[in-house]
Amino acid sequence: MVNCVARFDLAPAALETYRPDVDEPSDFDAFWQSTIARARDVDSAVVRVPERSPLALVDVDDVTFPGFAGDPVRAWLVLPRHLPRPLPAVVEFVGYGRGRGLALERLHWPAAGFAQLIVDTRGQGGQWGTGGDTPDPHGAGPAASGFLTRGIEDPAAYYYRRVFTDAVRAVDAIRSFPEVDPDRVAVTGNSQGGAIAIAAAGLSQGLIGALPSAPILCHVRRAIGLTDADPHSEVTRYLSVHRGAERRVFETLSYFDGVNFARRAAAPALFGAGHMDTISPPSTVYAAANHWAGGAETAAYPWNGHEGGEGRHQLRQLEWLAARVQGTVPS
Repeated sequence: MVNCVARFDLAPAALETYRPDVDEPSDFDAFWQSTIARARDVDSAVVRVPERSPLALVDVDDVTFPGFAGDPVRAWLVLPRHLPRPLPAVVEFVGYGRGRGLALERLHWPAAGFAQLIVDTRGQGGQWGTGGDTPDPHGAGPAASGFLTRGIEDPAAYYYRRVFTDAVRAVDAIRSFPEVDPDRVAVTGNSQGGAIAIAAAGLSQGLIGALPSAPILCHVRRAIGLTDADPHSEVTRYLSVHRGAERRVFETLSYFDGVNFARRAAAPALFGAGHMDTISPPSTVYAAANHWAGGAETAAYPWNGHEGGEGRHQLRQLEWLAARVQGTVPS
């Protein structure tokens, strides 16, 4: 059942042109270039193990690839059978608190002819869904409940530095598979997965598209305080206890704000936004979309919240990406 609330954010016409200034650290590029280079320097192999599955039309591999600091990250590789290869591919990141779950839970991409890599989120998988398999072996000091404040007073220790690095390495991993065309890889995700997809698009070169829906961690200074919904309210709770930490907290978050990755994302993008979304306020989603370097369009769902367009939006995503893979629209 959809939980509807009164529209609380900017009017639809204002959202279309909302392009705010967002804090950007002077060393943003150096920070991320160093982080990704160090992760790529770790000499660990990508491992694929065929998974026994009752699915008759796809093959499933249990993949382990090296992420941040070479830490092993788990993923499902799902390949449609009996199609010409190499295949176009989608790397999918998952929502807040869930893990990669079971490979059979999200099959619309393979059913449409795409290879799919469903990436676990380190340390998550215990709040909903069917579980995760990737630990986070790094400590992060005091934090509020959840993940958004882990290491939040130091960009180098922040939890999402590890998660976003894992995302880039996931793109590297799928490009190494012989069944995949490395020049036709896209990234997608909803909510937290949308935020991770945005970071992956800003930090990876040569993607064919990005499809983030209802992303968190965009224009975070606005989101925190505008909404009292988790996960952004985790930061509010943290600051209510760590009363002198505001400057350090928002400085850290500026290294992970989706708007700053959007400014660097060269691939075209299709966003999804519910105008009644209290988890990812629509103005924060449009802030990233309207800063997108490669050009973005936003599918709006004026009467929906965080669920957005659900199946209708999936259909739009399939059509949008298929057109780009087939070269029938300008990139």
